[in-house]
Amino acid sequence: MKFFKKYFLLLLVIFYFSSCKKGKKNNKQIFYYNETRGIATLDPAFAKSQSVMWPISQIYNTLITLDSNLNFIPSIAKSWEISSNHLVYTFHLHRDIFFQDNNAFKNGKGRRLIAQDVVYSFNRILDPATASSGAWIFNNRIAKNGFKALNDSTFQLSLLRPFHPILGILSMQYCSIVPHEVVDKYGQDFGHHPCGTGPFQMKFWEDDQSLVLEKNPHYWELDSQGKRLPYLDAVSISFINNKANEFLQFRQGKLSFINDIDPSFKDEVITKSGVLHKQWKGRIVLQKHAYLNTQYLGILMDEHNPLLKNSPLKIKSIRQAINYAIDKKQLMLYFRNSIGMPANAGFVPGGLPSRNTDSVKGYIFNQTKALKLLRDAGFPNGKNLPIIKLQTNPDYADIASFIAKQESNIGINLQVEVLQKSMLLQQTAQSESVFFLGSWIADYPDAENYMAVFYSKNPAPPNYTRYNNPAFDAMYNQSLQENNDSIRYVLYRKMDQLIIDDAPIVPIFYDEVIRLVQPNIQGFHTDALNSLDLKRVYCSK
Repeated sequence: MKFFKKYFLLLLVIFYFSSCKKGKKNNKQIFYYNETRGIATLDPAFAKSQSVMWPISQIYNTLITLDSNLNFIPSIAKSWEISSNHLVYTFHLHRDIFFQDNNAFKNGKGRRLIAQDVVYSFNRILDPATASSGAWIFNNRIAKNGFKALNDSTFQLSLLRPFHPILGILSMQYCSIVPHEVVDKYGQDFGHHPCGTGPFQMKFWEDDQSLVLEKNPHYWELDSQGKRLPYLDAVSISFINNKANEFLQFRQGKLSFINDIDPSFKDEVITKSGVLHKQWKGRIVLQKHAYLNTQYLGILMDEHNPLLKNSPLKIKSIRQAINYAIDKKQLMLYFRNSIGMPANAGFVPGGLPSRNTDSVKGYIFNQTKALKLLRDAGFPNGKNLPIIKLQTNPDYADIASFIAKQESNIGINLQVEVLQKSMLLQQTAQSESVFFLGSWIADYPDAENYMAVFYSKNPAPPNYTRYNNPAFDAMYNQSLQENNDSIRYVLYRKMDQLIIDDAPIVPIFYDEVIRLVQPNIQGFHTDALNSLDLKRVYCSK
């Protein structure tokens, strides 16, 4: 019986989309994309990965959101004020926003969103019974009873101490507003019965098959011409787990876009200089955008860890020599097809208001300096230097091998060990990896998110290197208290420079969002967080 139910639903969806494509009267606007990793849940309390965040951002809204330049703009909250001491944030909500229809509501009709829904949604994240992966966003930041509904359209948030990135946190998918009635009705299965106020609502979801979102007919936002958003009638998400097959589907016009390009066919599409090959021009559109993701090598710095007892990585000049020995421009050209930028500044990538990359001085390829540092450390040309193991996941095995070859040119012998991604994450979280390849993608658009990776009181994650520097910690705490943006940005840059000088990491490259898009897709843009906003997307004839 279960099989026939699934089969019937699948046929229903196929018919729906077939009629959309061929029927003149039902020529619907449908956006297709694939999610190779599948989608685990549509509950915002567990929006910890891109695969989950993308569909969640279609179904729900947050108090505030970000434009394509990462500026804060109104969403559910039409305006807000911040107290002079930066402890109290007061949000004024739209009064005409309704939750999507659901059987949990009276007569199945979605009710109006009120400020108490914001209180409920945020308290739910902190509730241990929810076990939200996003509980950290509010931990030790929110005052007691810090979420209040002053009336139906006014929500107030109170902090324990100033924390300027709080607006960025409120724009995260974790902070999507949910209705308590639907959560109560479905309990732990709410993630498979989502209900929000967003531009799309769930139509059909079959694990390992597809997820279909249809237009929310009661969505509250209008475009500049007064037309109700979204323009699309539906979003169809497939779950092809093979990137080569995904690319084939895109080439056949069955997907509206693909995110990132698998290395196996990257050279077929993109030149070494990072543009489309001639045969693809006019057939597909290449979109590129700076991405708040830094790829780096991490070095365990916990001097009490027995793994470091005989490690040469304890010596700062060795760590600095490793930095100088890598020709990052060559790496980007031959292994990345010029997708991204060499990380020649600090840990913080470009695209943030603090503009760290303009003033932080990093390591530019210089074998002479690297050899001098080795000599100063007592290992001329690497003589008597023990073998150093570098751990990586399969996605970056080729880059790790390139780095090992570069280091061998100055006498440093790196032994590359490839681990599955989950195993590597486990080992770095438990301080079992001395030298590892990692990446840090910003959770919110503020350099504080990168500096938190090195604050000694933070566990792993985010402090995978176990870096501990009192001078850094003092500046980090000072930055949290500083209300003047300019002064705070100076502190971010000083912290970033301190990290680079101490070299607990080897920055490799600042990443770039890369998308291949069908030429008929209009209004489709990305940002430095690689968000997916489909409200204003449409398909041209």
